[in-house]
Amino acid sequence: MNTLLGRRTRVLAATTATAGLVLVAVSACTSSDDGGSGTKTAAGGVELVKAGQLTTCTHLPYPPFQSEIDGKVQGFDVSLIDLAAKDLGVKQEILDTPFENFKTGAFLNSGECDLAAAGMTITEERKKNVDFSDPYFDATQAVLVDKDSGLTSLADVKAKDAKLGAQAQTTGEDYVKEQGFDPVSFESSDAVLNGLRSGQVKAVVIDYPVVQGWLKDKANADAFKVVDNLNTGEQYGFTVKKGNTKLVAAINKAIADARADGTYKKLYEQWIGPYDESAASPSAS
Repeated sequence: MNTLLGRRTRVLAATTATAGLVLVAVSACTSSDDGGSGTKTAAGGVELVKAGQLTTCTHLPYPPFQSEIDGKVQGFDVSLIDLAAKDLGVKQEILDTPFENFKTGAFLNSGECDLAAAGMTITEERKKNVDFSDPYFDATQAVLVDKDSGLTSLADVKAKDAKLGAQAQTTGEDYVKEQGFDPVSFESSDAVLNGLRSGQVKAVVIDYPVVQGWLKDKANADAFKVVDNLNTGEQYGFTVKKGNTKLVAAINKAIADARADGTYKKLYEQWIGPYDESAASPSAS
């Protein structure tokens, strides 16, 4: 997943505006918000960048993993990290940031965020700059087209020289470039889908879970269809600053506990769709 949103970092929240930034609490908490004046050490000795909260960098929108719904950032990733925040005795706060910085770990290294959660694929290249949690989701890429396009597969898109779209800086874009395409790059998953809807492109390659969520809308399902599923062997992971072993351990524990007690299945069905056991129990990469 990914995107170039611009050079501005914004803080999302559901309540008051301070110094021109809107701050939103996205999770229930088990400790009071001391506004950063108290200890920055949470349960288990996890050091946080700001006292009383687990600060998450993400890139919006990327439904069903994270998007703003009714003024609040929600989604599958958000819900999983809420579990880790609860274990740490703090609340989760979310910063909307450019996806290009996720690959370098820039916001982690600068101390703006404790972790990044953005439906991000685990890759060896990215591991050079950040530490990943255990995989929490297996993802495939979908080829989505207009039902009237006459296109039947990614190979057909290429054979007919149809214009193809993908999200910039993502593994999906990388994949189609490796297949010889010169895709139209869009800055977000929403922009990719809007590009297809408006006819800017004839087909798009995008993470299948995003398509699943999009096709829940009857109008979308009536007009568009998936004609190919590309198993690229991708797994999603959350990232932290290199060497932050205690936070990685806390996130891994929250994921494992959610799988064991049925919470993962419940959240999967809430945000993504019919439960897929293979996605629920990905092997470590």
